[in-house]
Amino acid sequence: MSALPKSHQHEDDVLMVRPGKWTLTVVTLLRAERLRFNEIKRVGGISQKTLTITLRELERDGFVTRTMFATIPPRVDYELTDLGRELLKLADSVRVFAERNREQVLAARERFDSTGGEPVIRIIHPE
Repeated sequence: MSALPKSHQHEDDVLMVRPGKWTLTVVTLLRAERLRFNEIKRVGGISQKTLTITLRELERDGFVTRTMFATIPPRVDYELTDLGRELLKLADSVRVFAERNREQVLAARERFDSTGGEPVIRIIHPE
């Protein structure tokens, strides 16, 4: 346990984007409009528990805002903040990277899998 006050324990985490599988998916889904929880869940194919955790983390980090409407049944909408739109640029960059390097990654996976998951051992003799 750190002796630092809670407000200072994670100063290095300020710029850490949660690497969860669904973070960039949710941000991308919110690209064009505000969406309800169930719309995100349905379109993204995300479980309710996972989506709840992801949205809470994104809201905590300032990437999304949550608006609650006093209706029956209750309605909750999510939308990107300005910071979230910056994160969307990162999501787009990752997508472009994946598209550009897809064949190389698939070839690397095939090489790795063909060895049964065992790394290729390279022996280098010093001169």
